[in-house]
Amino acid sequence: MEFTTWLTLFAACWAISISPGAGAVAAMSAGLTHGFRRGYFMTFGLILGIWTQVLLVGAGLGALIATSETAFAVIKWAGVAYLIYLGVQQWRAPAKPLVARSDEARTVTRRQLVMRGWVVNALNPKGTVFLLAVVPQFLNLHAPLPPQYLVIGATLGFTDLVVMGGYTVLASRVLAALHSESHVRLLNRIFGSLFVVAGSLLASFKRAAD
Repeated sequence: MEFTTWLTLFAACWAISISPGAGAVAAMSAGLTHGFRRGYFMTFGLILGIWTQVLLVGAGLGALIATSETAFAVIKWAGVAYLIYLGVQQWRAPAKPLVARSDEARTVTRRQLVMRGWVVNALNPKGTVFLLAVVPQFLNLHAPLPPQYLVIGATLGFTDLVVMGGYTVLASRVLAALHSESHVRLLNRIFGSLFVVAGSLLASFKRAAD
């Protein structure tokens, strides 16, 4: 991949990462519930989910998901159900300040946070369709493709590492400044509602062929 092409890709990756979506909600929710140091593990899962999407597109499975009504529906509704599940869990989360519930938050392991992040991005056919539209613009079909997909995946991963980390620390610092249970409860319900909204938006997303 030429350097000028990569610079364009780099700029596009920042725009993709910064744009609000289920990943941003998941990162902020993790910061809200677990603080930055533990919540940041959600970001690692989100990046693994992105890499899964890139792998699917690179292997040609992304096109199958985008064109097969059954495959698309299965993944889409699994993603919808999971986002709504996360929303309900966040809505019902205890209304306690971060410091007071730090021990309680440890019941969710780092591995579980990584897996939650992975599911959020991996079960998102909207992301698959988006990558199918974007990735080919940066590929040189006359050069080996695997190294180019590695560059694309690494670039997407780096920008998400920074941006989702920013979302996580923002949420954790906002919560750390709150001492009122009513405020914490309100934030929990806001983020829970955002998960449900993200699930609803995914539910309304259709294949281009529809």
